[in-house]
Amino acid sequence: MTQQPRKFGFDMEFGDAGVVISTPPPRPKRFFTPEEVEAIREQAYREGEASAVARAEEAHAHALAMVAEQARSGLSVLAQVAQAHKAGCAELALVAARRVADAALDRFPTAALEAALDALAQEVESAPRLVVRMARIDERVQTAVEEVAQAIGFAGQIVFKAEPGVAGAAFVFEWGDGRAIFDPEGAAQRVEAAVRAALAAEGLHGDNLSVHGEPR
Repeated sequence: MTQQPRKFGFDMEFGDAGVVISTPPPRPKRFFTPEEVEAIREQAYREGEASAVARAEEAHAHALAMVAEQARSGLSVLAQVAQAHKAGCAELALVAARRVADAALDRFPTAALEAALDALAQEVESAPRLVVRMARIDERVQTAVEEVAQAIGFAGQIVFKAEPGVAGAAFVFEWGDGRAIFDPEGAAQRVEAAVRAALAAEGLHGDNLSVHGEPR
């Protein structure tokens, strides 16, 4: 079978036996039928529409990302506000509790003494002597302790000793080999430390808490 003759072109490359192995690219078409023009127009329209949809989807995704970022930022601010509010409430509660306790001790100065001695009735009832140490000893304190001692059946000797080193409403009971301490200041500090630890466990900051009602 003979090979169909082809028009020679200077861009053609020939192999062995005169076989054409490379031909120049086809020349651009210069004339189009109305059907071809319509087909090209429709294809260009579809490509443009697809490109516009892609850009719109990209813009939509970007807008959603911005909204999500703003939401995260807003939630972070709300969390900080909530944390500050919780820390402030804790500080207010500590201050209020301290002031109520101080007012109660001022109004009923012997109440803590009486309650403590009554609670220690079984421990001190057989002791030969009970020592009471306070910053200031007055007749009202002595009378209150003696009345409670009589009520619980304590028949030993009661010794009152003024101790300038004992702060405020604090007092110490000593008997035999036993000892009991009432220290409202120390108790308030322990409560403050516990509250600060609880706030720290929740990621809050309790460094500014003070049982005295003033920022540290």
